[in-house]
Amino acid sequence: MDGWRPRDEAESAAGWKLWLALSSRLWPSAEWDGTPAAAVGGLRAVLAECDGIRGTYAGDPSAAVLRLVDSVVFVVSLPVELWRDDELPVDADRAALLHSDLAGVVEHAADVRAVLARGGGWAELEAR
Repeated sequence: MDGWRPRDEAESAAGWKLWLALSSRLWPSAEWDGTPAAAVGGLRAVLAECDGIRGTYAGDPSAAVLRLVDSVVFVVSLPVELWRDDELPVDADRAALLHSDLAGVVEHAADVRAVLARGGGWAELEAR
């Protein structure tokens, strides 16, 4: 993943919002009911945050931070589409598939967070 440096305050703020959105909500919480639909609930929240970032961003429409937002939307959308209506508790086979899908999102999110942290100047927060 390429480096990123905010060109202005608007891009920096958008990067910070994306970094925060990717800081949580990726794995199901302790209250998870065992259904895939509930497991991807946090991912739906990340998609909503990405939509909000895009909708309120007042900077250059070709800004690198928007490409990062788009990459997150792309990666998160697939598991949300696959699992969002699945209300049956997972068995071992489906749990493995769900886990694999969520792990792919978490891996991509970690990469995006690292790029944002380095470019935004808050890399020391990533070590925590």
